[in-house]
Amino acid sequence: MPVKIKNVKKLSSCGLHGINSGDLLLSIDGNEIEDVLDYDFYMTDGKVSLEFLCGEKTKTVKTTKEKCGLEFETYLMDKQQGCKNKCIFCFIDQLPKGMRKTLYFKDDDSRLSFLFGNYITLTNISEHEIERIIKMHISPVNISVHTMNPELRVRMMKNPKAGECLKIIKRFADAGIKMNTQLVLCPGFNDGEELLYSLSELSKLYPAVSSIAAVPVGLTKFRDGLETLTPFNKKTAGDVIDIMEEFGEEFKEKNGTRLCFPADEFYLKAERPLPNEDFYEDYPQIENGVGMWTSFKADYHDFFENLNENSSLFKEKTVSFATGAAAYPLMCDFAKKIEEKLPQIKVNVYKIKNEFFGESITVAGLITGRDLINQLKNKDLGQALFITSNMIIGSYQEENENIFLDDVTLSGAQEELSVNIIPVSEDVSEIMQKISEV
Repeated sequence: MPVKIKNVKKLSSCGLHGINSGDLLLSIDGNEIEDVLDYDFYMTDGKVSLEFLCGEKTKTVKTTKEKCGLEFETYLMDKQQGCKNKCIFCFIDQLPKGMRKTLYFKDDDSRLSFLFGNYITLTNISEHEIERIIKMHISPVNISVHTMNPELRVRMMKNPKAGECLKIIKRFADAGIKMNTQLVLCPGFNDGEELLYSLSELSKLYPAVSSIAAVPVGLTKFRDGLETLTPFNKKTAGDVIDIMEEFGEEFKEKNGTRLCFPADEFYLKAERPLPNEDFYEDYPQIENGVGMWTSFKADYHDFFENLNENSSLFKEKTVSFATGAAAYPLMCDFAKKIEEKLPQIKVNVYKIKNEFFGESITVAGLITGRDLINQLKNKDLGQALFITSNMIIGSYQEENENIFLDDVTLSGAQEELSVNIIPVSEDVSEIMQKISEV
């Protein structure tokens, strides 16, 4: 299916050859173009031949990627592919009514797995997509496996294709496609012996399966009409850790890598200390909340050990951090370290309870603007309030990224709290740089 062009830079190669908005890109060097993956794969660094349909006529332009000048409707060049599953743990099904439409879109697009690290279930992927991933050697692919038991996968995902689709993982492995896999664990469903079975089956596909992460199911207060699920507690979270650590140790002895990692949240729920940096190897799934706590702590200890003569860059001030219940102890330790090394700076840390989704949701990225405002009113916030950028960053299709999940804008929250709110990543250097600039 050809791709419609949105705009053409007038002085680019295509613009000078009379290509206009509304024309269709048919092929590159004879290869049909359907979306951004085709475009990036065939649009090499050298000169290529692009074929266009302009009205009823075809035109050919020889150019390079840098000189091409084409712009498309969306980054993907076509519509994002949605998910047809009804997973018992799906977070989107646990959203209240009345939120903006984009929040209810379930993504299951293999292209976004490669481009942005999104996870796909393989239940919505076509044979054409499978063959294209193998042909282009698109790697790594991030896969939401959840369980390697076909019957249980059908039950958990409520899709009759869910079990059969597990065979695609083997096809990718045989083709040398690297895969990062995740298991969203639900107590009484895919933990315990089922977890051990999944780890065993996935490990047989190593090194193609290069990492396995387990994350706990997140349950909001909006589960009316959905299957009954229970959250992890101290014991059940500890059981998951025991299974994965034992399996990982045995696998590491034989293969030199641990392969499987429990998410940080399991350690916090089990009230156990988090592992050291060596445990996480090269942090293969840190974006999935695996090793994030350990990495952040190591980074700020390293930062302050090397601060020395640069400490004069920090003037006297008061700043604040707002975070969720899960990261609160870590941020308190970070604040304490700042005050020890830079006594001219006072740091307040505020734990925000998630009243919107329910207090069982403890991650900072799901804090809403209204919860932030209500719980920080009349608090000493100092010259600036720091929050994780995950609180306001929407999906790639959001036009306005400066907005919280509940549609409160960043500027609106700043006005109500009478403070400059600064979103930051988990990069310690970035945070400290921003503090120095306040």
